[in-house]
Amino acid sequence: MLFLRTVLGCAVRACFLLALCGVAMPAVAADADGFETIFAGNDGLKGWHVSAQSGHSNASGKKSGGKWVVEDGAISGSQDIPGNGGIILTDREYGDFEVRLEMKNDFGPDSGLFLRSTEDGRCYQAMIDYHADGNLMGVYGEGLGGNPHLRNFSFLDTVDKIRAQDAPVALPVEPKEWQAFWNPSEWNEVGARIVGNPPTVTTFIRGKKFMEYTDTQKRLPDTGRIGLQVHGGGDFTKQFVRYRNIRVKVLGPDAGK
Repeated sequence: MLFLRTVLGCAVRACFLLALCGVAMPAVAADADGFETIFAGNDGLKGWHVSAQSGHSNASGKKSGGKWVVEDGAISGSQDIPGNGGIILTDREYGDFEVRLEMKNDFGPDSGLFLRSTEDGRCYQAMIDYHADGNLMGVYGEGLGGNPHLRNFSFLDTVDKIRAQDAPVALPVEPKEWQAFWNPSEWNEVGARIVGNPPTVTTFIRGKKFMEYTDTQKRLPDTGRIGLQVHGGGDFTKQFVRYRNIRVKVLGPDAGK
């Protein structure tokens, strides 16, 4: 017992000395791969805010940015009035980073994963156009004149059927294998990485690289927010986008800060 009290006392004193020296103790520990959880579903939308400044919120006169709530440990998003969506953004800005999250969206609504987003939604978007003729994890210049716009597949009329398209990165999953690869009834992980400026953007589905693009000019600041979008498509009274287990790994010179 005396030994335990001694060890605990040393630990407390060590933390106190670190604080005196100005060494910040991490608020959230990174996992073994260096990813920090920025949404776990158990603390509401802390660290996030809704923006109505993008063109997706024009139907409300940019007075509201869609409906975003936490349900069953996930962020659930939909239009709040017919035709009115918006974006939900991290309070914190990031430079070079990789983000991973799990999605279980209804097939119909248009969504997206925003990288280095401004408050009005200009960003590099990892596409989550989860509807007929849509795409997952293509790269799109949101608010940047649609440049770039790269995808290596499109959905057909149902979520279990896709067609391949020519792109700089070949489709890593044959269309005939898609049904076995992507299960819409379960949570599936998607992710994206952005480094440099002009940036290189790389996207992933279930650990497989789906797209990689290096821009030729600087279109946005070096840092921006991570965001999720809800846009048109689907029946907003019963079809929703859902995201959980959102994690980010800071890369480059800011890693470890």
